[in-house]
Amino acid sequence: MTSATDLSGAVWRRSSRSTGDHDYVEVADNLPGIVAVRDSRNPAGPALVFTLREWEAFVGGAKDGEFDL
Repeated sequence: MTSATDLSGAVWRRSSRSTGDHDYVEVADNLPGIVAVRDSRNPAGPALVFTLREWEAFVGGAKDGEFDL
């Protein structure tokens, strides 16, 4: 993860499976070389920022069941 990244140009989106008034994360993947993730209930709060390689590793692990309980 990197710190002190300018996210002012981020376009945040939720999963199309997000419904109702629940807690979700939002992802901004329109920024050059990074992906940012934030809490939808606290959009002015902090965001986690990942390199594209880190994000791809996370998504791949999630798809492969690496994080299943």
